[in-house]
Amino acid sequence: MGRLLLVDDDEALRRLVRLTLGDAHEIVDTGDPGEGLALALEHKPDAILLDLRMPRYSGFELCQTFTSLSTTQLIPVIILSGEAGAKTKEYCKDLGAVAYFEKPVDFDALNEFIARTLKNRRVERRSEVRVRLRVPLKLQGKDSRGESIEFITATENASRNAFLFACNFALDVGSTLKVSMATSKEEMVGDARVVRSQWAETQYPRYALRFLKKTGEWVLE
Repeated sequence: MGRLLLVDDDEALRRLVRLTLGDAHEIVDTGDPGEGLALALEHKPDAILLDLRMPRYSGFELCQTFTSLSTTQLIPVIILSGEAGAKTKEYCKDLGAVAYFEKPVDFDALNEFIARTLKNRRVERRSEVRVRLRVPLKLQGKDSRGESIEFITATENASRNAFLFACNFALDVGSTLKVSMATSKEEMVGDARVVRSQWAETQYPRYALRFLKKTGEWVLE
């Protein structure tokens, strides 16, 4: 059973979340966004469900706080919002949110996403800790259409054997890319496999890659 923190000033929505997700997860909820951070620090949830439009504090600000603080930055933030604009979704992604569900919420899809996210997060917790770190990289391989690609990107976080980044290419989970440091020497790091994708429906999806082998130096060793 996972522990979820829900921050939303809509009491009806909070009650509905407790009814639909409460059998599978422990729900900690508040309608006061100012209390959200304190509850996250106290209860250490496995994921945070966050509304955007609330009195006194903006959900955007709270999202940025959650994804920036060292004590909460590894907790997945899932947006639940009545705003459907593509720019809003993209902005939330840039702030570090892992998913965006429009209201009225599709709870079957939300529950499936949470289960998948918590499963992946537990695997990552057992294996190695990731830190927020921007490392410029050059990646080469094939996109989901089988076309050769080569591009420069930067990691959003990294660990000894994996990293997360965003790009404007569609990549298949299970595909392999060659990884080099994006420096003047372009030192080869090794081959890495796409193990997870996020925000696949957006212009800049995010991908988690894990090294299959290293032939050069990596930033965390």
